[in-house]
Amino acid sequence: METVTAPVLKVSTRREGERRPSRRLAWIAVAAPALGLTAWAAMAPIHVASREALFEIPRGTWARRMSGDRVEILPDHIRLTIGVRDVLLLRNLDDVPQTFGPTLLMPGQSLRLPFAQASSYQFACTAHASGQMTIDVEPFPQWPWTRLAWRARELFAPAPPPAHPDEAASR
Repeated sequence: METVTAPVLKVSTRREGERRPSRRLAWIAVAAPALGLTAWAAMAPIHVASREALFEIPRGTWARRMSGDRVEILPDHIRLTIGVRDVLLLRNLDDVPQTFGPTLLMPGQSLRLPFAQASSYQFACTAHASGQMTIDVEPFPQWPWTRLAWRARELFAPAPPPAHPDEAASR
């Protein structure tokens, strides 16, 4: 005797095209904090501990350079922002004088250089292997989109290079 089975019919309570509630809740759980964080980054005022951007010329830089070591102690480009971080502070911890623009920095001296206008500035700098340094000064990020872009750049900006190989090993 042959057995005939009837096709099983699945009955669904969902309408066609209706999504599962758990998937929708997962999207909301991910999107809501992301939107909240983005809104905060765009609207919150910018606070920094100091308006100074400190760069130090470490001791022994000149000697290392004269021995043929290609020392990169300072970045070729420094980005400053008016009203946030708009003062360049250079410290010469080396044993010899260093020249930055028209200024001669003796060992142990510091140069504090405030910027009041957004622009790109070129300086001769003996602490660089190339002999040049560019400082890009940007306007204050007053609009939400510019504030968001400024925060993103600060978050993903590369760390300055270590001043000395021993310092890199200790990090």
